[in-house]
Amino acid sequence: MPRRKNGVRPRVEPPSQRVAPIGAILKAAGVRPSKSRGQNFLVQAAVAHRIVAAAELSGGDEVVEIGPGLGILSERLAAHDIGRLTMVELDRVLAERLRRTFAANPRVRIVETDFVRADLSEIFERPPVKVVGNLPFNVAAAIFRRLCDAHQMVSTMVLMFQREVGERLRAAPASKSYSALSVFAALYWRIDLHFRVAAGSFFPRPKVDAEVLRFRAREHLLFTPEEESAVTATVRASFSAPRKKMRNSLAGGLRIEPREAAAYLERAGIDSTLRPESLSAEDFVRLARVLMETGALKPDMESRDA
Repeated sequence: MPRRKNGVRPRVEPPSQRVAPIGAILKAAGVRPSKSRGQNFLVQAAVAHRIVAAAELSGGDEVVEIGPGLGILSERLAAHDIGRLTMVELDRVLAERLRRTFAANPRVRIVETDFVRADLSEIFERPPVKVVGNLPFNVAAAIFRRLCDAHQMVSTMVLMFQREVGERLRAAPASKSYSALSVFAALYWRIDLHFRVAAGSFFPRPKVDAEVLRFRAREHLLFTPEEESAVTATVRASFSAPRKKMRNSLAGGLRIEPREAAAYLERAGIDSTLRPESLSAEDFVRLARVLMETGALKPDMESRDA
């Protein structure tokens, strides 16, 4: 029996709310969950409803679902009065199953490809789009970085991550989970909702819980388009050795002398003895501008690899 908290028993979702029998569905589809692809299928209908509700869909919305799998989210997305639903599925067998399932729905299209390597202009054909997805845990961070690259084409995202990654994405400066990924999230998005999803909500059951976050695209970015690559390169360089002080981690990331890095930090108004985990997104933008002005970074530096 669930433990009471403040005299109130936690709500337990009845078995009828589970999508079942998941094993039989996978067997009939000829699918064996792949660890290498991070395939953990959501089986709790109530969680699926909550994710779709968080997307706040309305008439005419262009929606992209990443990793639809067996379609538990897809069915609920397609039931809304939206403009179009594009599902991006890497698994050939699952993609074919989805084509059969939604063959009669002209508002649904299936794109069989790897989202990380796809041409996003072909997926986000009618921006701005809303993105929804139970992301494969093993490539969730890489997918998120691609979505940052496409931020101008996205209005809202409701995405599920491994709990540890979710905590990093929404972490504040100086907190335990703060990382380069936290900075990239803050540069492009506002996170205004998050909730935990228990490991038992998936099949096969992962070793860790998950977390759903809602991202809103920032209307006004902290940097100009011309500065973007330098900003992301600055973040990447600064977190090359996150436990070191900024003068040392920045020096290592840019392959310069610590005294030179300290001079750049001083010019940007940043204490060189701080660690990168203490800096805000605004601090990194200010530092990037100094690095550009002094020639330490060029505006066309390659983008991030958080």
